[in-house]
Amino acid sequence: MRKIKQLHQAVFDPIADLDTYRAMPTRSIRHLDPFLFLNHHGPQQYGPNNNGLPFGPHPHRGFETLTFILQGDITHRDSSTGESVIKAGGIQWMTAGSGLVHAEVSSEEFKQKGGMEEVIQLWLNLPARLKMTEPNYIGLQKDAIPSVSLDEGKVTVRLISGEINGQKGPVHSLTGLMTSSIDFKQGGTFRTEVAPERNILFYVVNGEVEVNQTIAKTHTLVEFFNEGNSLEIKALEDSTLILAHGEPYNEPIVAHGPFVMNSEEEIYQAMRDYQSGKLGVLND
Repeated sequence: MRKIKQLHQAVFDPIADLDTYRAMPTRSIRHLDPFLFLNHHGPQQYGPNNNGLPFGPHPHRGFETLTFILQGDITHRDSSTGESVIKAGGIQWMTAGSGLVHAEVSSEEFKQKGGMEEVIQLWLNLPARLKMTEPNYIGLQKDAIPSVSLDEGKVTVRLISGEINGQKGPVHSLTGLMTSSIDFKQGGTFRTEVAPERNILFYVVNGEVEVNQTIAKTHTLVEFFNEGNSLEIKALEDSTLILAHGEPYNEPIVAHGPFVMNSEEEIYQAMRDYQSGKLGVLND
C-alpha cells in the first residue's frame, strides 16, 4: 500500500461573497507536482436575482485548469475558443498554454432563479516544453463523462482523463494525467493501482473515508509518499472525492497570480504580453 505522508486541512478563504476552501497551496503544502492549486467553492445557496460567481475576465498562461461543476452551473467565456454553459455533473478543461483571457460566471438563468452552487477548480501545471502550447477549451456535460459503477453500485467513478481499472476518459491529457471524481455510498470500497513514481492528488469533497487505513474527512487533502502502488478506499459514510495522479516534472515553479512559468523573466514577459493585448481581450 501507498503510505500516507500527511493530512492537510483546507483553509476557509472566501472570495467576495463566495464561500471558498483552499486545499492547496496552504501553509502546510505548496503543491503536489504537477498539481498546483485546488479551490473548493461552496456548497452555497444563492437566492433569486443574485450576482452569481465572481470570476470576471482575467488572464492565464503556463498551465491548465480542470473545473468540476458539482452543483449549479458555470458559463465559460474566453478570448480564444468562445462560450459554453456547463451544468451540474459536468467539467471544464482549459489549456491556457501561451495565454488567454477568460471568465467563469453563472448563467443568466442561475442568476435569475438562484440555487445551490458547488465547484472545484484544480490547476494542472505544464512542463517547460508545453508552457507556450496553443490554448484550448473542452466543456463536457454530465452525460458525456463515462460513469463506471463498482462494488454493487456503491462506488461510481467519473473518469475525466487517463485510465483507471481499464476504463479510459474522454479528455486527452497532454501530460498523461489521470483525473476523476468518485462518489461512494456508505460501505463502498474502491481499489486501484498507482505507479510509485506518480504523485497522487486525493481530496475529500464531502463525507468520511478510510484510505490505506487512515481516516480522511471533508475538506482534507491527503499527501502520499512515493512508495508502494495500491490504494484501498472505504467509505465510512456517503462521500465524494477527487482522485488524480501524474508524473512530476521536477522543474522550477515560478507563480505570480494567474501566471505559472519556470523563471521570473517568463513571468515578466507574460505580464507585458497581457498588458499589450497579446493574450486577447474579453469584455465584461
